[in-house]
Amino acid sequence: MICQECKQRPATMHFTKIINGEKTEIHLCEHCAQEHGNVFMFPENSGFSIHNLLSGLLNFESPIKETMPNAFQGMDLLQCERCNMTYHQFTKIGRFGCSHCYHAFAKQLQPILKRLHSGNTIHAGKIPKRIGGTIHVRKQIEQLKQRLQELIMKEEFEKAAEVRDQIRSLEAQLSEHGEGE
Repeated sequence: MICQECKQRPATMHFTKIINGEKTEIHLCEHCAQEHGNVFMFPENSGFSIHNLLSGLLNFESPIKETMPNAFQGMDLLQCERCNMTYHQFTKIGRFGCSHCYHAFAKQLQPILKRLHSGNTIHAGKIPKRIGGTIHVRKQIEQLKQRLQELIMKEEFEKAAEVRDQIRSLEAQLSEHGEGE
């Protein structure tokens, strides 16, 4: 969709106004939205952009910081070694300065990623149903092995023995198909 104002750039901002029951939709590029910000209830020099929107979504710690200021003092000092971006700058801007920032701010990103991805922080990918028969079994074995380790750590040996037996039966299925580990 093209910007309705300049008719040159792609529209990235979509506004819907409802006044006295009449609905009006306006589609603008980011540049035109900034120029006509006061029309859309944004101050002219607010610097509103998609990045500001994302940084607002990422900045979920600010109410906590206000109530417990001493607990979060270290976050303001956290800084990327390559580009020198601080975590505070990242939350303001909404994007990283370099690829190393992912490693520098890894601990702070975990809760954000959990919120955005329904609790998942590790990408597992998808497996095609037609050709993924043994892949599904191997993935299930991996999950059971992780569960087995957890049960051993909790000293729940009866449950661990059941999981061990499930792993052995799945490994036997794999060896029957000629695709053992």
